[in-house]
Amino acid sequence: MALTDDAIAKIKAMIVSGTWGPGDRLPPEHELGEQFGISRNSLREAVKALAFLGVLDVRHGGGTYVTSLEPDVLLTSLAFVTDMHDDRALGEMFHIRRVLQSHAAAEAARSATAEEVQALRDELKPVAELTDPAAYLAHGTRFHRLLCDISGNRYLTALVTSLIAQPLLEHVTLDPLHTSIVERTVAEHLAIVDAIAAADGAAAAALMAQHVDDVDYWVRQGEASGTTTL
Repeated sequence: MALTDDAIAKIKAMIVSGTWGPGDRLPPEHELGEQFGISRNSLREAVKALAFLGVLDVRHGGGTYVTSLEPDVLLTSLAFVTDMHDDRALGEMFHIRRVLQSHAAAEAARSATAEEVQALRDELKPVAELTDPAAYLAHGTRFHRLLCDISGNRYLTALVTSLIAQPLLEHVTLDPLHTSIVERTVAEHLAIVDAIAAADGAAAAALMAQHVDDVDYWVRQGEASGTTTL
């Protein structure tokens, strides 16, 4: 493991130094092994680990490349962590969502253009008609991603998107008995957009915090019946 860690550190150093940049192809395995003074087995394990982390892209028969290194690629492995959540971890993830998304809403209120506000409104138009859980979850993810995108912080967008999608998928079902929850969700989203349009950062942040708290509550209430919503 120590040799593998050493190989990971050396590959990382080459990328951080700019020797290899996004999209660059790494030298052949035997050349890297000689350059680093590391066995091929250790090098292969290092490459596998960095591929899992989204740093390298192994194309079988086509070589190994540095990925785009964009946040949404590098944070892909976060989905593995969220997949492994238990009830306590789910609550902790909602706490993180509350902090990040409140900040995102405040930033959006500060800098959103009329076009960006309209894009948020357009995303909300068909929501009330959605009855498929996957489609509804996709809407929620798109809405919050659009909102985070306004901040211009790519890591914020990637983190929030990762925290929203997979952890809730197993909890989300919709049926006619829960239309009131859907309606409340739509109303909360609209209120957030209205605050952003009014450039009221404090209100946007407070409304977003309340929305995330409500989702947290619905998830916990729905765990027994398996029914909740975004």
